[in-house]
Formats: sequence, C-alpha cells, structure tokens
Amino acid sequence: MTAVSPPPQGVLQVWSDLLCPFAHVALHTLRDARAALPDDHPAAKVRVEHHVFALELFNGPHPRRGTDTEAVGLGQILPQAGFRVWTAADDLYPHTVLLAAEAVLAASAQSLAAGEALDWALRTAFWTDSRSIAHRQVILDVAAETAASAPESGLDPDRLAKALDTGSHRSALHEDHTVAQTDAIATSPTFVLPDGATLTNPGMTVHWEGPWASGFPVVDKYDPSVVTDLLHRAVV
Repeated sequence: MTAVSPPPQGVLQVWSDLLCPFAHVALHTLRDARAALPDDHPAAKVRVEHHVFALELFNGPHPRRGTDTEAVGLGQILPQAGFRVWTAADDLYPHTVLLAAEAVLAASAQSLAAGEALDWALRTAFWTDSRSIAHRQVILDVAAETAASAPESGLDPDRLAKALDTGSHRSALHEDHTVAQTDAIATSPTFVLPDGATLTNPGMTVHWEGPWASGFPVVDKYDPSVVTDLLHRAVV
C-alpha cells in the first residue's frame, strides 16, 4: 500500500478533478457545513489543501457528453450546487483542465484560502456558467473576479499570472499525478485526514444506468453528514 503524507491538524486534503461532479457535490456540502458553524468553532477554521487527480491523464480528453449526463444525474440530489448542462458553443467546451488545475496549485502556494477560493470559482465557472476554464484568459478573469469578491482569500491574480506563464507549479501537478497512479488515492474525490485516513466519494454510492456518457448516473445513497463529519475529524 502506497502512503501519502497526511495534512496537519485543521487541514483536509482533497484530491480531485475540476470536472468531477462528485467532487463538486462533496466540496459544496463541505463549504456549506463549514459556513454554518459558529465562527469560534474549531471546525469552522478547517482549510482545504487541494491536490490534482487529473482524470484526463487516465482517460483522455474530457467529453462533453460525460459532464452533461453527470450534471443531470447529480443535480437531482443537490440542486443548490448549480449543476447545468453545457450551454456555450460546443467548440468552447474545455476538453482539458490541466492549466486550471495548475492555477489552483499556484493559488494554494499563496495560501490555502486563496487556493480554495480559486478552486471553487473555477468549478462554478464550469458547472454553472459554462465558461471555458481551459483557456488562460478565462482562468485569469475568474481569478480577478474571485480576488474582488473574496478579498479575504488573499488571492493575488498578478502572482497567479506569473506562475502560469513560468510554469512554476507544473511539476507539482505531475507529482500529484504520480501519486494518483498508485493505490494511495483511489479516484476523484478522495479526502485525506490528518490521521492518515482516506475517504473516497464520502457519503455517496452511485451506479450508471446504461453506458457511461450515454446513460446517466443514479445515486443510490447520499448522506451529507459523512462529509460534514470530516470537518470535525480534521480538528480532533
């Protein structure tokens, strides 16, 4: 069994792909649960350390028909997550999100809060707003909007642009992929707790009705309390 270094107390590692709908559900649930806690609750201060589980490096380019069917299936259990089928032009669909994932790693190097803010903004830009987050300018536009709307995150768009242009975090992305190829991280999303425990797609079991990308996912069980509990386990 390959080991992955666990995060410090008060931090949750999340290994995921930006175009993974199950990660979108889990992170939406986690963010809502954290926001609902009193400010003085220890779990309200838990941060997320993002790592990349790049599905496209296993499966090839992201197909639109995959995320469209997943948006319909997962949107039924969590409408407030903002799932929408792709509504922009077909030729703008982001078949790769490696640069966006690299941007999240670069933002996380500024601070975990900055990484969280950009990660969520990019997911929302894709899943809700049909923005082509494969493109450098779209990524930087989202970063600028995030810095303006969430200044407390400390996200610096100029530093982010420099990091993307120099490729300073590209090796970190490929280091994550090296780990993702082992048995340490099963798939997206996988959470790693400070005690070393790992949970994949926590609180959800799902099966496909019909072939992947032509059928649709059916959620057999969804228990958001399993995700919420991760916040408390991170500070024990």
